[in-house]
Amino acid sequence: MKSYALRLEGAQAVLQPVDVPVPEPGPGQVLVKMHAAGLNRGEFIAGGLAKGGAPKPAGMEGAGEIVALGAGVTGAHVGHRVMGRCTGAFSEFAVMDAREALPVPHGLPMEAAAAIPLTFLVVHDMLVLQGHLKRGEWLLVTGVSSGVGVASLQTARVLGARVIGTSGSPEKLARLKALGLDVAIETRAPDFASAVMEATGGHGADLVVNGVGGTVFAECVRAMAFEGRLATVGYVDHTLKAEIDLQALHVRRLTLFGVSNKMRSADQKAAGVPAFKAELLPAIADGRIRPLVDRVFPFDEIVAAQAHMEANRHLGKIVLKIAG
Repeated sequence: MKSYALRLEGAQAVLQPVDVPVPEPGPGQVLVKMHAAGLNRGEFIAGGLAKGGAPKPAGMEGAGEIVALGAGVTGAHVGHRVMGRCTGAFSEFAVMDAREALPVPHGLPMEAAAAIPLTFLVVHDMLVLQGHLKRGEWLLVTGVSSGVGVASLQTARVLGARVIGTSGSPEKLARLKALGLDVAIETRAPDFASAVMEATGGHGADLVVNGVGGTVFAECVRAMAFEGRLATVGYVDHTLKAEIDLQALHVRRLTLFGVSNKMRSADQKAAGVPAFKAELLPAIADGRIRPLVDRVFPFDEIVAAQAHMEANRHLGKIVLKIAG
């Protein structure tokens, strides 16, 4: 089958086409004929999430149709439309842990479904399971135009929170205002704390989503409310270290946490899925949340899709159409 692998050439993450056998679903797995897959910037960060060594299967989330079941799988059937996290999503077929195979809501196109699993499960983990975001609280999202940023905005609005977002693009911020962004701060620099404090009447952000990295970490801390929480979900600035104001951490009773699946076991990742299905999937099914897909690329234009992402031209998610 046609697939893509990821390798490093110096500091550049490079996709290469490969011809590999169709995988067999193991115990507890389902084999999915992939219709679409979502791109995720973290996979392509050389020196960060992408490590050297032999090429690895590329793609981490997608949607398609179940075509075979592994031993012990219950509650799933051949022909079901599913979306989920999986290794090797940039392939004609991929295996998913059956516990992570989410039903695609009726009427939702596969291209939109492919933009949901990894991104919205991460956002649910970050805003709900760890961030404890409550109705009426303030959420600050740095780099709000990214896939995770837009999903955080959409999820926070469903939860009843108010959202402040930063971006260097006034055009993207204007589009996000139409999606419910309460306060738009046009900047790419670590200079937004005063604007956050002004917008919140001196209260600060109850929860901060830092998807930019170390260059804005200290500024995120300065923008936090008493008993605020700070989630680090990425570092597109390639800056992996930052100073911590220990006095602010101590006096303001702050909570700092990371959001990543890199070191989680399959059981740990699957443990959060039932809560997601109960708390967030209904909002996707009834249309309160619609994943924002910036552009859909044909499968054989995957390199162009990667270039589009790395040029920061997109708002929301970039998706590959594989079949269907």
